[in-house]
Amino acid sequence: MLNQLVETKLAAMSSKPQTTRNRITGVVHLPGGQIILLDTPGIHPARSALNQMMVKTSVSTFRDVDVIVFMVDAQQGFRETDSFVFDSMEKVTAPILLALNKIDRASKHDLLSVIAEMDAKKRFAEIIPISALHADGLDILSKVILNYLPEGPPYFPEGMITDSPEEFLIAEIIREKLMNLTRMEIPYASAVKVESVIRRPHASLRIDAVVYVEKLSQKKIVIGENASMLKKIGKNAREEIEKRFGDKVYLNLFVKVKSHWSENLPDLKELGYTHDIH
Repeated sequence: MLNQLVETKLAAMSSKPQTTRNRITGVVHLPGGQIILLDTPGIHPARSALNQMMVKTSVSTFRDVDVIVFMVDAQQGFRETDSFVFDSMEKVTAPILLALNKIDRASKHDLLSVIAEMDAKKRFAEIIPISALHADGLDILSKVILNYLPEGPPYFPEGMITDSPEEFLIAEIIREKLMNLTRMEIPYASAVKVESVIRRPHASLRIDAVVYVEKLSQKKIVIGENASMLKKIGKNAREEIEKRFGDKVYLNLFVKVKSHWSENLPDLKELGYTHDIH
């Protein structure tokens, strides 16, 4: 949804849960105003230090916003995971909008059933059916959000869609390819850090990035036989980075083991996960 609204890919996309790890800012420029979206990690029962950081990042955002968009899968309905998120917003004072996503996959009966169930909770200011994949209903959602925002000067100049540095955006692209090409524990045991982005003559970029994993066995899987997996991750990432930045890219990917990085606070900080954990 974030990517569709800003009309540019900012957030990594995967069918795997907890894909989003950091709060990502997206800026939507409309004729009637400007919407600043804060896309947060999913709220879930957290065990590791990384997951605690992710949840704390999300919950702390509640007090920073004028309106919250709560998304539910219209096809699957209100699930236990949704209930966990819903309960976490018990003390939220900002108005909450319900975005019913994937209406392209839900039957009319299922859609009406979910709307009735959610309406009965008496917690949502408005309910907006959407399909983020096909951008269906997002124009309506944008107008509704705008109605709940206070008047004021724009925070971002025209044309600026995020305040995230390019190193972060590149790392997200690489991490997305890694998540979508690997299985089991690899997506959750891996992190990506962009070491350098060097602009070279003739509109080209040289990028050095490291994929960190927690075990030697995971490193072997990420590299693959004859480096086949690493080459595939690199190829897919390079093609998207070139499309995103409009330059020819030379991407050098390395894989290193950093034991228990997801439980180690200094490692989390080094890898860009900086929210304080107490």
